[in-house]
Amino acid sequence: MAKMFKGKNILFGVTGSIAVYKVIDVIRALVQEGANVSVIMTEASCKFITPLCIESTTGCKVFTDMFKDTFSHIELARKADLFVIAPATANIINKSANGIADDLLSTALLVYRGPLIFAPAMNWRMYENPVTQKNLQYLKTLGAKTVGPEPGLLACGEEGLGRMSEPDKIIEHIRSALTQQDMLNERVLVTAGPTREHIDPIRFISNRSSGKMGYAIARAAARRGAEVTLISGPTYLKIYDNIKLIEINSSDEMYNAVMENLSYATMLIMAAAVADYKPVKTFTEKIHKSNNFIIEFTQTKDILYEVGHLSKRPFVVGFSAETGPKVDRAKEKLFKKNIDMIVFNDISKSNSGFDVDTNEVVIIDRLEQKELPLMSKEEVAMEILNRAMQLKNF
Repeated sequence: MAKMFKGKNILFGVTGSIAVYKVIDVIRALVQEGANVSVIMTEASCKFITPLCIESTTGCKVFTDMFKDTFSHIELARKADLFVIAPATANIINKSANGIADDLLSTALLVYRGPLIFAPAMNWRMYENPVTQKNLQYLKTLGAKTVGPEPGLLACGEEGLGRMSEPDKIIEHIRSALTQQDMLNERVLVTAGPTREHIDPIRFISNRSSGKMGYAIARAAARRGAEVTLISGPTYLKIYDNIKLIEINSSDEMYNAVMENLSYATMLIMAAAVADYKPVKTFTEKIHKSNNFIIEFTQTKDILYEVGHLSKRPFVVGFSAETGPKVDRAKEKLFKKNIDMIVFNDISKSNSGFDVDTNEVVIIDRLEQKELPLMSKEEVAMEILNRAMQLKNF
């Protein structure tokens, strides 16, 4: 697992909501990714879950009493790289916006200077109350970020906007908050996953691409502040609402989606495994079993080639998946398709390529070639973006 939070000090505030049970998964994930986490619990939150429960399951020290540890409100806030309040009740939101400091958590919030995330959780009436909304907006003008809430069934039995976001979504917002925002002016178009070329309504030709590499690139770019559009073939992966998702099936749909969104992009990263061939004819009804059935294929449109030879185009990154150490083929594609950078990977290697969470790639551009060791696709995505930004700003 990539230690994305290694060395980071995260202060976690827990307030009195039934959603408190979700925070254990969030805190545990932060610790597993290398973060140093300190937790402040309010008196109300201790009615729902004990400090011992959080300490024993996460290994993090929990603070509850402002007067037990002298100057803890100052020391905890001073050393924190990020302050997360989850669940964030209407009480703590409204107190924070008005500078009220009557317990350890609200006092630490008044002391703290740095990135701040609230994950609201409350009844929908409390969330939609004009006072709460006014105070949330005010906190945002001061630089605070919010994640959620989500619509759904609430603890009181009513339905509405008030559920705390799920742990994975909160963690993604934490990643963004702790990532350098060096792509704020970039509009990144990413393709991911396989395409399906239909033979009839039931059968199609496809490939083993899971989409994991492209999705990792999209997430990494969004964390760095880019405006991201992801064009994805069929996958089981999910994406967060900070990324615009366009779902496609065939290579023709991929081509159309890329061309329709290209003019707005400053960077195109083609991580999708687009089919090289498609059936000449697609049957409208199921083909019944018979002897010697022959399918005639034709080449699909070469999206990278067409984009690379446009008179006006964004910075373009391609991918070259090969069986074997055929780096020269990737170099040939770089120049033939007239693109800026290409990422080569040997899919015949163990733990590299399709269906896995790791990859071993070579990043190639017109100036240099860099071999990366086996690493997570999240780490590979960051390396690809690092080099792309270097070349764009060269």
